[in-house]
Amino acid sequence: MDDAARRRQQQPAVGEGSSAKARELDPPLHAIGFEVEELSPSRITGRLLVTPTCCQPFKVLHGGVSALMAESLASMGAHMASGYRRVAGVQLSINHFRSAALGDTVLARAVPVHLGRSTQVWEVKLWKMDPSTGEKGPQIAESRVTLLCNLPLPEEHKNAGDALRKYSKL
Repeated sequence: MDDAARRRQQQPAVGEGSSAKARELDPPLHAIGFEVEELSPSRITGRLLVTPTCCQPFKVLHGGVSALMAESLASMGAHMASGYRRVAGVQLSINHFRSAALGDTVLARAVPVHLGRSTQVWEVKLWKMDPSTGEKGPQIAESRVTLLCNLPLPEEHKNAGDALRKYSKL
C-alpha cells in the first residue's frame, strides 16, 4: 500500500465521532462504550455511559473498568508526551470514593504530574456527570499511573502511534 492510500485509510469517515476514535485508539475502551473527547500530550478526556457491560453484580461501575480507563488514558498521554516512544505501565494506584450506577455517565480526565526522561506519572480522575446540568458532579475515583517511557520501539510497531497522531491536538 502506498503512502497516499495509507493516509486515506487512516482518515476518519465523515460523521465519525468520539466512539470511532476509541475504536481505533483503544479497542478495550471502545468495547465498554468509552468515548474519547480531548486528546493531547497534556490532557485526555472522555466519557462512559455505565451499562450492564461495565457493571459488577450490584449494578454499579466495576472497579476494574475504572482501572482500565485510568491505565488506557495515561498510556495514550504518555505515548504522545514521550514523542511516540513505546511506554509501559509499571504501577497503578486507584482510590474509589463513590459509586456510579447503571445509567450514570462517568467523565474522565488524565493529566501528567511528572514527565521525565525515563518515567512519567499521570493523574486520572473520574466524576459522575450531574444529569440536571450536564456538568461534572461528585468525584468517584482518582488514580496515579506510573509508566516507563524510554523503551525502544520495535520496527514492526513503528506505526503504533499513527492513530494518536491523527486525532491529537498538538
